[in-house]
Amino acid sequence: MAIRTKLSLSQARRIALTAQGFHEGRPEAAAARHLTRALDRSHLLQIDSVNVLVRAHYMPLFSRLGAYDRAFLENAAWGKGKQRKVFEYWGHEASLIRLDLHPLFRWRMARAAAGKGIYGGIARFGVEKRAFIKEVRQEIAARGPIAAGELSQGGKAKGSWWGWSDGKHALEWLFWAGEVTTATRRGFERLYDLPERVIPSAVLNTPTPPEKEAQRELLRLSIRALGIASERCLRDYFRIKPEDAKARIPELVEAGDLVPVAVEGWGGPVYLDPQARLPRKVEARALVSPFDPIVWERTRTEKLFDFHYRIEIYTPAEKREFGYYCLPFLLGEDIVARLDLKADRAAGRLIVHSIHPEHHAAPDDIAPALSEELRLMAEWLGLDEITVPKSWVKRLGL
Repeated sequence: MAIRTKLSLSQARRIALTAQGFHEGRPEAAAARHLTRALDRSHLLQIDSVNVLVRAHYMPLFSRLGAYDRAFLENAAWGKGKQRKVFEYWGHEASLIRLDLHPLFRWRMARAAAGKGIYGGIARFGVEKRAFIKEVRQEIAARGPIAAGELSQGGKAKGSWWGWSDGKHALEWLFWAGEVTTATRRGFERLYDLPERVIPSAVLNTPTPPEKEAQRELLRLSIRALGIASERCLRDYFRIKPEDAKARIPELVEAGDLVPVAVEGWGGPVYLDPQARLPRKVEARALVSPFDPIVWERTRTEKLFDFHYRIEIYTPAEKREFGYYCLPFLLGEDIVARLDLKADRAAGRLIVHSIHPEHHAAPDDIAPALSEELRLMAEWLGLDEITVPKSWVKRLGL
């Protein structure tokens, strides 16, 4: 496989940031069209239950658009008729995915229905409780949209975390198989319904591409969203299995959809989007969620930004190095710090538990931009006060 291009690390970084829209200034007043443009770039938004600051799916849009109205995303995700722009499914973990991409995930739904590519417990449940699953689907058809706890014969949850009831197991199997979808959410709780009552008929009636072509297209979308990526990064974007990615990537190289390149300090095969843009500079300023595409694949984050990043939510408190919910701070073309943040909604405060500058970033140099970003975040979240570590009060002017 011949290497056609050699890129510096700085060039690779600018390509990656530009692919995700960080080269553009934030709009003065973000509108629904700006959300659509951001979704056209990223293709999906990861969903996560953690709400210490704000739900994961809201944050990437703030990083790119600033203090946008969250109702824009809520309408796109759970609105009626033409308002709906995305659907929920397993993309990069649980995700809000562009509606037009629904046909590209039907091969995954078909595999799930056959017990492949899903959690072992759900696969076994699908085999052992087939009749019960059919009854649950019939109840959704008759009563939907409803939550798992509202099923007439759903049973009780067993224990706490992941201690699902039989009804929840059945719904998750049906969700994986594409036989039910999320109609809306009540708080963070899913309300399930049949796809034909949620997803527009024009989308459902779009022909289903062959499995291999769907995988190729998802990898094309991945490189478009990443700009530059290793094989691992490419398959991670839509969680494509290694064996599938290894079969499809040479086909995409042959077709010219992936351009093999060499990147300074980045070993192994690396691929470039043939339509990638390389601006002379990127002047970003953004607090970035742990669930943002720019830092999803932690190995890539370390290669591109010399930034070793792990979320410490599941690390015992005494072993945490940076804090429970640490967000990278992107300034210019570099990640210059990480902040442990919390929204204290009851007290109306944005709490900055800690600020850790990177080794190459002087605190006084990053403080003005960081102060602006924290003020913008507090405004967006409707918080009136910002509390920061004492050593940063004067620097930040807070």
